[in-house]
Amino acid sequence: MRLRALLDTRTLGLRLLGGEDELDRTVRGVMTTDLRDPSRYLSGGELVLTGLAWRREPEDSERFVRILAAANVAGLAAGEAELGAIPDDLVQACLHHRLPLFAVEEAVSFASITEHVVRQVSSERAGDLAAVVDRHRRLMTSGPAGGGPEVVLDLLGSDLDLRAWVLSPTGRQIAGSTLADSGPELSGELAARLAGEHLAAARTGRRGPHRVTLAGSTYSLFPIRYEGRDLRQTVLSDWLLAVEADAGDWPEERLDLLHGVTQLIAVERDRRDAARTVRRRLAQEVLELVQTGAPPAEIAARLRVAAPVLLPGLGSAPHWQIVVARVEWEGGDVPGGPVAQSLLEEMLVDPGTSGPEPSDRIAVAHTGDEAVALVPLPVPDESGDSSATGLHAGELLPLVQEPLGRGLADDGRLTVGVSASVHSAEGLRGALEEARHARRVAAARPGRVCAAGHEELASHVLLLPFVPDDVRRAFTARLLDPLRDYDRRHRAELIPTLEAFLDCDGSWTRCATRLHLHVNTLRYRVGRIEQLTGRDLSRLEDKLDFFLALRMS
Repeated sequence: MRLRALLDTRTLGLRLLGGEDELDRTVRGVMTTDLRDPSRYLSGGELVLTGLAWRREPEDSERFVRILAAANVAGLAAGEAELGAIPDDLVQACLHHRLPLFAVEEAVSFASITEHVVRQVSSERAGDLAAVVDRHRRLMTSGPAGGGPEVVLDLLGSDLDLRAWVLSPTGRQIAGSTLADSGPELSGELAARLAGEHLAAARTGRRGPHRVTLAGSTYSLFPIRYEGRDLRQTVLSDWLLAVEADAGDWPEERLDLLHGVTQLIAVERDRRDAARTVRRRLAQEVLELVQTGAPPAEIAARLRVAAPVLLPGLGSAPHWQIVVARVEWEGGDVPGGPVAQSLLEEMLVDPGTSGPEPSDRIAVAHTGDEAVALVPLPVPDESGDSSATGLHAGELLPLVQEPLGRGLADDGRLTVGVSASVHSAEGLRGALEEARHARRVAAARPGRVCAAGHEELASHVLLLPFVPDDVRRAFTARLLDPLRDYDRRHRAELIPTLEAFLDCDGSWTRCATRLHLHVNTLRYRVGRIEQLTGRDLSRLEDKLDFFLALRMS
């Protein structure tokens, strides 16, 4: 707003004493002071209100006005309550420094002027910011991102005095203001708590923003989500905008502006997801080769393509590690694979690392409810000081367990398995087997979010990858071929029944529930399996043979 607009507002009781040629100056804020030197609190553009308590002698006026002029304030308004008429020495000092001077009638409070200026300036800033946001949205949707979310967060800080951050569902900071005076950084612990509060509120179905008070400050949490899908498909992969302010009493215009900001950030999220397409496709190709038993030379060729994409500039072939995650929802009506994929891409990044770049080192594929991550590890140097020691299951969960547990609520579960690192394509099949078995170990534990590593596995899992192929084929054919032949002729589903029975640790009730069968039907199928193979599924040795045969098939 302009100084001239203040003079034209009769209810403010302002009378111009000098500086008529400067009335087109822009007012960016207001400050009330009676300090002899208020320079440390001035940033430029303020209308300064003073009761003249600082003036003890005429010479004080020149000193005071010189300080204001050097700070580039918009104007000075002096109250008449203290001295009656405004001293002539103050009028002359303002004329000398070309600083507009107003007299404030005794009946008008400084609070009334402050409220009016703040209201007008905030409204204008919001309008200016909305225009900038709209322009930035057009730029981002039609071409390369103009600096990413940080640009918009800087605008929120500079124009609306709002501190804001873009957070992942695990609480990792995707973006924050880059302004030097934006205040202290958001701690990892506080960010994780904000993410947890957001996920818990989102699972209730309430519309954002969600308000929460943590560590003595109030935050408003705005979802950045895809519309039109089951909430469980998006809630664990959506970003959020956390604003350090209480949006409960905001006018509709400001809420609309912040919702526009979330839409703008969603464009950037889409762009970054699109950039992951190549890495996801590489992971899918390697996974399919490993699972179909492709020759190691063919797998190695794909790894040579993947390595420079994931670790550009690396001089030697990396070691590799496999991480498997599974998201399961009660009822089984929502596929968990895509959510597990997004979570692995997020969890395998150090939560203390900001920005998207660290996730570029990870390639993740998904099938059904399962996601599989291919993680390259630099080869240790001679000193052994390298990240090739790899990921550890226990280190993945501490910061993410609380927010993800709240997002899974009472109807979801996340289980993770981590393999040892391997140095060649020949070891990938064993690493995948290790990671999947470790995930099953995690699934046997209580809790909504669980993980297990290769170090917790039984020895037979470590031996399976090294069994010669001809031995594998002979062993599995002897046990499983009679069941496969019977299934082909009668569509009896004996193989799936056997897998489920072993996975349920031989529990008739749990297995029947999983397969949606009557217990008597399950008993008939298990009896048929025993009859065809000559084995007894009540004996541990026979259960173990079937388990190994299924793992090697």
